[in-house]
Amino acid sequence: MTRSATLGEGIRFAFGTLTVLPVEVTRWDRAAARTGMLCAALPGLVTGLAAAAAGAVLLVCGASPLLAAVATVAVPAVLTRALHLDGLADVADGLGCGKPADDALRVMKRSDIGPFGVVTLVCVLLAQTAAVAQLYGRGWAEGAAAVTVSAVAARVALTLASREGVPAARPEGLGAAVAGTVPRGAALGAGLAAVAVAAAAGALVGRVPLFAAGAVLGLGAGELLLRRCVRRFGGVTGDVFGAVAEAVGCGTLVVAALG
Repeated sequence: MTRSATLGEGIRFAFGTLTVLPVEVTRWDRAAARTGMLCAALPGLVTGLAAAAAGAVLLVCGASPLLAAVATVAVPAVLTRALHLDGLADVADGLGCGKPADDALRVMKRSDIGPFGVVTLVCVLLAQTAAVAQLYGRGWAEGAAAVTVSAVAARVALTLASREGVPAARPEGLGAAVAGTVPRGAALGAGLAAVAVAAAAGALVGRVPLFAAGAVLGLGAGELLLRRCVRRFGGVTGDVFGAVAEAVGCGTLVVAALG
């Protein structure tokens, strides 16, 4: 019988699979995946704070909110080797190709990006940059809080996508390693915690309802995309996880910028 993973092993799994930070993954099994996905918010917090810090440095140096926003959006891509963005593009191509599930999965595995992927990437990156620029225009603190909340919500979406009952589309890869590992109750608790964190961050800048709504609507958009992918591909893959994270992060930012 496989022993349960310790918190330290889970944190290593989370950082080792979700970031490029030099963290050694000491265990790669279902138990470690379960604990790791429950800790997914921690890499999100680190990524969000790093992105906000990059924007702060440029704003202090006299850069415009738009330039600071570009740097802020670039940091998460660097810290993840753009794997989430690559997953978003692949899923867009898979959903848009109109082929049967097996053929669509083969389209997603190809190294090139098709027209659906390119258009989706451009729209999402522009939306993220525009939202962050607008938030920075209202003050660095509000922008930094929203960026951090969106990064946390995006990673908590991976916890929700790893819940029991969500199958893997392939027998190998990250999707197969983490699919169905997180108990439903724990996944729901992680989602509620993300909304609570968003509300707390909103309280710091006087935007409690807006930030909380951003987390709720962002996670809701991610859930809709997840269900669409499960129906279309028969389950989740590493690309689906990346696409869900990007959708949630973008949705949370856009709602936060509407206030």
